[in-house]
Amino acid sequence: MEKEIIITTTETVPQREVAEILGVVFGNTVRAKHVGKDILAGLKNIVGGEIEEYTEMLRDARMEALNRMIKEAKKLGADAVVNVRFTTSQTMAGAAELLAYGTAVRLR
Repeated sequence: MEKEIIITTTETVPQREVAEILGVVFGNTVRAKHVGKDILAGLKNIVGGEIEEYTEMLRDARMEALNRMIKEAKKLGADAVVNVRFTTSQTMAGAAELLAYGTAVRLR
């Protein structure tokens, strides 16, 4: 069974001490809008309400970026990733990058 690591948005892990900082780890994914989903989103924009197609796409993108970040942390032998953050940026018309990053650490 693969070792689980702690992921937190805080700078510390309660009842644990950082023994070693291994470095910043990243995970990213670039997603493009889907023409069919754009049509549905346009219709929902007229009547209002949540655009579930985009909510699902962004949720999936966050999880993929987070899992890629965790994979990088495990390669370094980390026990945890602290100070985890997410950011997005438009890479081209209709496509955006979602980036997860944090500091990989070993704990005592």
